[in-house]
Amino acid sequence: MSLITTTGLGKSYGPVDIFSGIDLTIPPRSRIAIVGPNGVGKTTLLRILVGIEEPSMGHLQRAKKLKFGYLPQEASLPSQGVLWQECLSALSDLLVREAELRRLESEMAEPALAEEALARYGTLQHTFELLGGYTYETRIRQTLTGLGFDEKDFQRPLVQLSGGQRTRALLARLLLENPDLLILDEPTNHLDINAVEWLEGYLSQWEGAALLVSHDRYFLDRVVDHVWEMRSDGLEVYRGNYSAYLQQRQERWELRQQIFLAEKERLEKDLDYIKRNIAGQNTLQAKGRLRRLSRTLDAIDKGGLQSLQGKKWMEISEETGATAQMMSVEEAEQRLHALRNPIPRPPRLSLKLKADLRSGDLVLRTYDLQVGYADEGKPLFRAPDLTLKRGECAALIGPNGAGKTTFLKTILGFMPPLAGETVLGASLKIAYFAQAHEGLKAENTLVQEIETAALHMLEGEIRAYLARFMFFGEDVYKQVSTLSGGERGRLALAKLSLSDANMLLLDEPTNHLDIPSQEILQHVLADYPGTILLVSHDRYLIDALGTQIWEIEPDETSLRIFLGTYSEYRLQKESEKAIADAPAKSKKTVPRHTTERSAPVNRRRIKQLQEIETQIAGFESRLAELSRQLENPPADPGMVQRLGGEYVQVQEKINALMAEWEKLN
Repeated sequence: MSLITTTGLGKSYGPVDIFSGIDLTIPPRSRIAIVGPNGVGKTTLLRILVGIEEPSMGHLQRAKKLKFGYLPQEASLPSQGVLWQECLSALSDLLVREAELRRLESEMAEPALAEEALARYGTLQHTFELLGGYTYETRIRQTLTGLGFDEKDFQRPLVQLSGGQRTRALLARLLLENPDLLILDEPTNHLDINAVEWLEGYLSQWEGAALLVSHDRYFLDRVVDHVWEMRSDGLEVYRGNYSAYLQQRQERWELRQQIFLAEKERLEKDLDYIKRNIAGQNTLQAKGRLRRLSRTLDAIDKGGLQSLQGKKWMEISEETGATAQMMSVEEAEQRLHALRNPIPRPPRLSLKLKADLRSGDLVLRTYDLQVGYADEGKPLFRAPDLTLKRGECAALIGPNGAGKTTFLKTILGFMPPLAGETVLGASLKIAYFAQAHEGLKAENTLVQEIETAALHMLEGEIRAYLARFMFFGEDVYKQVSTLSGGERGRLALAKLSLSDANMLLLDEPTNHLDIPSQEILQHVLADYPGTILLVSHDRYLIDALGTQIWEIEPDETSLRIFLGTYSEYRLQKESEKAIADAPAKSKKTVPRHTTERSAPVNRRRIKQLQEIETQIAGFESRLAELSRQLENPPADPGMVQRLGGEYVQVQEKINALMAEWEKLN
């Protein structure tokens, strides 16, 4: 049975229609992404599906006893507790069962209550174990760590968390609640790459359904099996992940264009016959054709070209309300010439980047570089000697706060390195795209901002130029302070396009851009003849552009260099992890050639992991034995109580060892 079904769903605010005609079905275990340009109503649709807003038209049906979790873009947590308590609140049923087990253990020590308590204890204990009652603390710890929280954050009051941390805390609670349906609005917005990859792995193993709105194309590629493209007049369904959606969408666009051109050509031939014969001997035939042409044009006008496909006139008339009233030849000709493809491609950025000067072959080199702030007393990271050549793209990645933006500012000379030096090549003209768009002045209008970058452009030229970045009409006179994040990003790109620089330093250039704009930016940067140093969480963009991957590893206070694409780098890291995990999984020593290449600290860590896993295996064996005994408890209440107490102690030891294993691994 479907979890949620809608028919003809629509939403309006006063006289403004946001969307209409939304027909959808969410099956169990589905993974669905909703994509579409900003402002089409994706978030509004999610809010309607969860019951926060009411539709203006149509019908919505939810499955009985449907349990869903909703993550908005900006989360509010009314609780005054700490992070750990917020996660525990997702497991209230387990905590009630745990308290009942403790109560029964106390009753089993009293002869008058022991028999009844004993009868209930075995069944309740078995259910408690199946529901993960003895591992819930480990699950909480894994979830919080996976989403980027440090252990020191676990007892932090929620009121002290930033907006992004509160959103991550809510996401952790929703995952622990294990609902039938997760509805997530931009879940990766506040996650670094490691946390996003953890979430991808979690969702790949999760048995519930998920409905996602996200601008993270790489995330959609790895998580979803259907894509719904949302327009103001409905949804279009595509099977497969994001890359499959791109291919299918292109094929559909081309097919529709062919059908449209063929139909228009047929109608133009009819019109030509009518014009040649309307006043001649074949006037009756010409009038008959004019009548058919008139009703066809009226049907297209009211129901679109698709209303004609494979249908008889009676069906078309009933569905569209088209009439058979004959037009004049002149009116029919005007209507025919005005026909446009009924499902056009959405408006897109018209962005071009060029370099008006060729740089030297060597663009950037560093020597013994240490990046950080002098007042902190230690570097954020140390970099091996880096080399970036003309035409390359180096992608700088790492967790939030690792020092990526600080590195760019060091390269630009905005702040000095803690040690070492950076050397820029000859004939460089650098343009910097700042993550927070600091180069935009809040009090300026859009026209004034472009004037600062192109003094030679007249106001009419500026307005035409801004239209290429989807700023139309009076929007060009808005102040920068009133723009949304996506609009500020487009304005910053408009200024960047005027720089004619031969080296681009880009700090999160796709932030706040909708997917169509991201696609355009990716194609433009791929064709850019200069050199790019890119800081981004957008792995799709990184994979498309990056010729080198520079990853900051804060735990090691170092920067790692990989020559190749992001996909190749992921394979390399997965291979390294498999080699590191192989000894523990096989219970054998590390192969000779592996240990010889490993540092002594890695050998010690592998040995520790093996010892911990041996201990865990022993405790798990004992736990299984205790579980079997408790399923058929002995008659002695005291013995049952001792078995229950030992079960809890053994499980706690396993949890502690698992936490230590995760930390080492």
